[in-house]
Amino acid sequence: MTTLAPTIYARTFPHTSGWLRDVILILLGALFVAVLAQVEIPLPFTPVPITGQTFGVLLVGAALGSKRGAASLGTYLMLGIVGLPFFAGRAHGLEIVIGATGGYLIGFVIAAYMIGLLAERGLERSMRTALIPFLVGTLIIYLCGVSWLAVVLGSLSKALMAGLIPFLIGDAIKLIAASLVLPAAWKLVS
Repeated sequence: MTTLAPTIYARTFPHTSGWLRDVILILLGALFVAVLAQVEIPLPFTPVPITGQTFGVLLVGAALGSKRGAASLGTYLMLGIVGLPFFAGRAHGLEIVIGATGGYLIGFVIAAYMIGLLAERGLERSMRTALIPFLVGTLIIYLCGVSWLAVVLGSLSKALMAGLIPFLIGDAIKLIAASLVLPAAWKLVS
């Protein structure tokens, strides 16, 4: 496996069994995204805020790999549904997942899986190739998020204006930042 998390974990918790290690990594990934969800800038013209979640999803997927990355984001989603204030603005509950931002939240799980799958194939090892899994993950998040937002708003054009166009520049910055951070972390571990 080429992901960073197992190396960091093995050095931090050298005597922990495999399943416990996985549980800890999954929970830490979920908490990481929950913290980044609180970095929020509400926009007055859309129900979708700017948050740090996407950056977290990109890093968690690449660092934990496909299965643990998806499990981590699935855990994040479930903990938010059951009442922990994990979503943007400390929101929680099923109504958030079936609301305007629900498609993005579901997309996080799928994106983490795909990013992890591509990372397991070594694509996150350099700035040039790290952009590929992060771009794929970002596209999945947009596909799921904008599609569901179109259902909620009753219009694809409204969903594109409220859930895609205002976020392109910020997500491009997050994508580049994530691709810079992950290979640098690999060099620190080496």
